[in-house]
Amino acid sequence: MTDKISHRAVMAGVATAGSLAVSGFPHIARAAAPFELPKLPYADDALAPVISANTIGFHYGRHHKGYLDAMNRMLEGNDLGKLGLEDVIKASMMNPTRVALFNNAAQVWNHTFYWNSMHPKGGGKPSGKLGEMIDKDFGGFDKFKTEFATTTIGQFASGWGWLVLDKDKLRIVRTGNADTPVAQNLKPLLTIDVWEHAYYLDYQDRRADYVNAVIDKLINWDFAAKNLG
Repeated sequence: MTDKISHRAVMAGVATAGSLAVSGFPHIARAAAPFELPKLPYADDALAPVISANTIGFHYGRHHKGYLDAMNRMLEGNDLGKLGLEDVIKASMMNPTRVALFNNAAQVWNHTFYWNSMHPKGGGKPSGKLGEMIDKDFGGFDKFKTEFATTTIGQFASGWGWLVLDKDKLRIVRTGNADTPVAQNLKPLLTIDVWEHAYYLDYQDRRADYVNAVIDKLINWDFAAKNLG
């Protein structure tokens, strides 16, 4: 099943949202007050030629870091400053006066999840429990790939494509801007970033080429399997 999660739906669902923590996802460290930028799980040129070191340098070094720095500035003297990142996201989503904080905090989380959704030796077809669920819920791996690519490419403007677990069933959803599926009690397994800064230096307006290359050559099925549990 494919779905698009709107910002309004995210806001409505936050009261029942579960923990953002997933088993394969790295802890985002913090010192006394500011959060620290998580390290990339590979060298900045490790995803080439699908994603160049130049793109990684701008995307991770400027955009991801920019979200983190903005979030830390907003948390200075803020009553949310002592919370963990997941709790900052949930609390800011419940308060329409903290939209900017939510946007930056959620983007820190989303980007960290995105980096870990890829691997230099990724791609291929998953096996085990995850492979079996893909066959059952999508009618085969080829149908899954087509739906994942179509849904992600079709996200209007900036956003994300996600493979998620909804109770005991796999789904593909997309979110706009900084929205995240965890607010709907959906457990993320993988994501692909389709903000233009994720691909424009390498692919210009060829979003479809970027998304299909990530699915075919970089998707980190081990990460997805750990998140599935």
